[in-house]
Parts: sequence; C-alpha cells; structure tokens
Amino acid sequence: MRSMTLLLRHSTGSESFDNVTSFVGEDASGAFGILPGHSRMMTALGVGLARFRIGESEWHYLALPGGIIEGGGDRLTLCTRRYLHDTELRRMGTLLAELQLADQEAVGGIRESLHRLEEEMLRRLREIERGSQ
Repeated sequence: MRSMTLLLRHSTGSESFDNVTSFVGEDASGAFGILPGHSRMMTALGVGLARFRIGESEWHYLALPGGIIEGGGDRLTLCTRRYLHDTELRRMGTLLAELQLADQEAVGGIRESLHRLEEEMLRRLREIERGSQ
C-alpha cells in the first residue's frame, strides 16, 4: 500500500505522521481528498475540520483556524497557526468551538490594544498642539 508523510507545522513547532494513506480537507472550492502519489498542489484551507488516515486504522481529525497545505507525491505539509488533533470526531466539535472562541478573544484583545494605542496617540498629539501654540 502506498503512503505519504504529513508534516504539520504550527506557530510553536511541528509534528510528523508517516504512513498516511488519505487526507481530506476543505478550501474555498469545497471538500477535496489527497491520496499518495497525488500531483503537486497548494491550497488555503478554511476554518474547520480536516482528517487523515494512517494505514488502514481510524481517522485522525484536525481542528484548524485555517492554513496552507502543499505537496504531492509522498509528502504533504500543512502550515497553520495552531491545530487540535484527536481521533474522536465527537470531541473535535467541542475542541473546534473552543479554538474559535480563543481566536475571537485574541482578536478582541488586539482590537482593544489598538483602541488604547489610538487614544494615547491622540492624547499626545493634542498635548503637542497645545505646546506649539
């Protein structure tokens, strides 16, 4: 049986899975599958679930906030900020909801920091204006 290696790269490291016999993901055009020997390709994965199979064992599920997958032949590389990995689909729904909530909180924190920075810059500009009059 043909197989490939799946390399998962994320913001704090990487993980490799050998003997992968199938990968299923979803991009803007819809769901797609990759088998060993696939021609070279690259696409942007959307937020959601992807899955892969090692040998003929159970499926492995990945909850992703999006990412880029590239490769073909006997190697695939998936790059993402982070991912959650499990072999239980039921747990993945909960993990994916937690991942989305964490992303929303991170974006909210960034917005709040930018708002405070903007207010501070305006305050300082007003001080400079007063000092130059």
